[in-house]
Amino acid sequence: MSRISTFKSRMANRDMMAGTFMKTPAYELIEVLATSDLDFICIDMEHSPFDRARADMCLAMARALDFPVLVRVTHFSPETVLQVLDMGAVGVVAPHIVHADQAAQLAKVAHFGNGGRGFAGATRWAGYGTQTMAQVLDQTSETVVIAQIEEPEALDNVDAIAATAGVDGLFLGPSDMSVSLGYTDTGSDALLAALDRTGRACQAHNKAYMTFVPNAAKAQDWAQFGCHMFFVGSEQGWMKQGANRDAAGIHAIKE
Repeated sequence: MSRISTFKSRMANRDMMAGTFMKTPAYELIEVLATSDLDFICIDMEHSPFDRARADMCLAMARALDFPVLVRVTHFSPETVLQVLDMGAVGVVAPHIVHADQAAQLAKVAHFGNGGRGFAGATRWAGYGTQTMAQVLDQTSETVVIAQIEEPEALDNVDAIAATAGVDGLFLGPSDMSVSLGYTDTGSDALLAALDRTGRACQAHNKAYMTFVPNAAKAQDWAQFGCHMFFVGSEQGWMKQGANRDAAGIHAIKE
């Protein structure tokens, strides 16, 4: 079955899934990562140099290879969300969701309807005019909407955010949350409490729950909070780790 069409149902089933943030705007990396055992990746438009054209190239490759790609947008304006979904993203991750009304607005602009996502049948996502209007509207059932929880105020409202119709999951940003709480690392008890609180909200409202981890060992640790989708580092981090590991081995060789 299609990896893209089943991605949302796998989230809802709370399947254990591994992904990563993509920081380098190069479609060749999509080609490579699509052959890996990753379940998804997330193009990071918030913290890396993706413009609309380069995001479009990467999403074209992902769509062609049936590889689920989320996009973390810089904000959740209707224009930004519309563009990445029309390009072929399976869904959006929106940062700085603090209140339930923001979550509701995010869900609205990601779906068709009065005041919601603008309809166009001639986009990549819609098959460039090869589907009927009814088929395109029905395909929206595959669209994923993820609210990022990264401030203490969001924790105060996390139950209401998780209960919001049209929001499919919550992403707890451990670094952002730690900084917002006044810490300089991600090892505080306060962060663990935030992970637990968000996980309980997701469980109560049958929503997917994801977070960022540096490696599989940390994922194993934080799975206790109900996390089942993990953004593991980035392709940049993996390149540096591999390069440093082999460089260290070569530098240690004695003639």
